[in-house]
Amino acid sequence: MPTLNPTQGPAAGGNSVVITGTNFTGATSVKFGTKSATFTVNSATQITATAPSGNGVVGVTVTTPGGTTSPVNYFYVPQPIKTSLSNTSGPLAGATTTISGANLSTATSVTFGAVGSATPTVVSDTTLNVTAPTSGTAQTVPVTVTTGGGSTNGLFFSYEAAPTTTSITPGTGPETGGTASTIVGTGLSNTTSVTYGAASAAFVVNSDTQLIAYAPPGTGTVTVNVTTPGGTDSTQTFVYAPPPG
Repeated sequence: MPTLNPTQGPAAGGNSVVITGTNFTGATSVKFGTKSATFTVNSATQITATAPSGNGVVGVTVTTPGGTTSPVNYFYVPQPIKTSLSNTSGPLAGATTTISGANLSTATSVTFGAVGSATPTVVSDTTLNVTAPTSGTAQTVPVTVTTGGGSTNGLFFSYEAAPTTTSITPGTGPETGGTASTIVGTGLSNTTSVTYGAASAAFVVNSDTQLIAYAPPGTGTVTVNVTTPGGTDSTQTFVYAPPPG
């Protein structure tokens, strides 16, 4: 019985399949199921065929003046579909994201634009986990998933530089909290959290270079941490002034 390499391909067809067997000289047809394929007889033991489009599992046969081979199974893999990324942004060093979709079980690579590709972990036919490769610059890139059924894109991942802060005004306030401080810096537009020490603070982002944070209750001198998908800046401090008495 002949063998195929590869044994699977995209439903759209068009990929080369090498058929190995015997007595192929003078072959008159190669069929994938009921569909005829274009082919080249390389030798008496090898044929290269171009798979037509198809679905599911089909039998591949070779016909010569001496007869027709027994069918060998060939698997058509459906086109992958991806619908979402759990993390659509992350630091320049990359981040792990979960890709949800369909027909993902044969995924072999995920490409992040010109940054590079990564090998995903296949969780199921609908879920992949992948870590974005490191980018040298802040940029938004298309995400392409490649499987045995082809490639698909349409989603994007944004690499973000770590935020920086240059000042906090005022830098002191009562232990009861509530002080509204202006924090100035860069890369602040996608801020996800501000903490005074370990305590979370309410905040409002005014622009990429400014946000207003509201000090929670506290004591002593604490570090003000500003976190974005690009990382965390912990440059500024806030001093809680004790009450008189």
